[in-house]
Amino acid sequence: MHSTPSETRNEEKPLTTFIGLGAMGFPMAGHLSKAGFDVTLFNRTQSKADVWLEQYNGQKSTSITQAVKNADIVFSCVGNDNDVREIYTEIFKTVPTGAILVDHTTTSAQLARELAAIAKQKELTFIDAPVSGGQVGAEQGTLTIMAGGDKISFNKIVPIINHYAKAVTLIGDVGAGQTCKMVNQLCVAGVLQGLSEGLNLAKSSGINAETILNVLQYGAASSWQMVNRTETMMNDEFDFGFAIDWMRKDLAICFDEAEKLGIELPMSKLIDKRYAKLQEKGYGRSDTSALIKQFDI
Repeated sequence: MHSTPSETRNEEKPLTTFIGLGAMGFPMAGHLSKAGFDVTLFNRTQSKADVWLEQYNGQKSTSITQAVKNADIVFSCVGNDNDVREIYTEIFKTVPTGAILVDHTTTSAQLARELAAIAKQKELTFIDAPVSGGQVGAEQGTLTIMAGGDKISFNKIVPIINHYAKAVTLIGDVGAGQTCKMVNQLCVAGVLQGLSEGLNLAKSSGINAETILNVLQYGAASSWQMVNRTETMMNDEFDFGFAIDWMRKDLAICFDEAEKLGIELPMSKLIDKRYAKLQEKGYGRSDTSALIKQFDI
């Protein structure tokens, strides 16, 4: 077992490692740096870490094992289950005993439980903590985070996560955070389908986006998607936010979990098929609000 982190460090500012500087991880790690944390970075594309270091204080590592060898807390935010498995294989090699591992990636609940079991054997703590709020939420530090894991360790990381989140909730044991994120994605997909149909009706009837938003955003139909995406959806603007490619990845996780539980997700499967058609037409990297384009193909 590896030695414990040095006792000489500042206990109020634990040494943190952040792995994954994508659209979400880049600003999240930036908030930690601005808050005065000693942040060590690893990103597979090293040039992305160089860009980060032009804006924030910290240091990069050329390998995951090097990045985590002195860490008190390791944050990760990468692409999918396979990416997470790959990086945690490396993390477990050198991360110090007693470290807390926090994965912000949206993955299957089963993977979270598998990693937590390995972590426990190595005297580490693993917390699954997927996020909601998109790139804008990450940049503004207003993410919603749903976590699964040990309450004592969770309470230790909350003051740190609060630098890039407005709401951090412990849902239950390991895996519960991922399950809650599945619920979130199913709800988002449903809201976007309803909004797409409603805005298509408005557009076809000659009612403009500003009028629709001004009237409906204060009533029962209001949602985050309505307030933030009505005008852009009606103006065919989709170059921001959470991509269709990633939504389909998340929905696949939902469908797998639903099959295990023996429940049906009929509307979400229909929406997934419409997203698949949009991918075929080249909208894979467009924001999920591009669902309204289903009526044009």
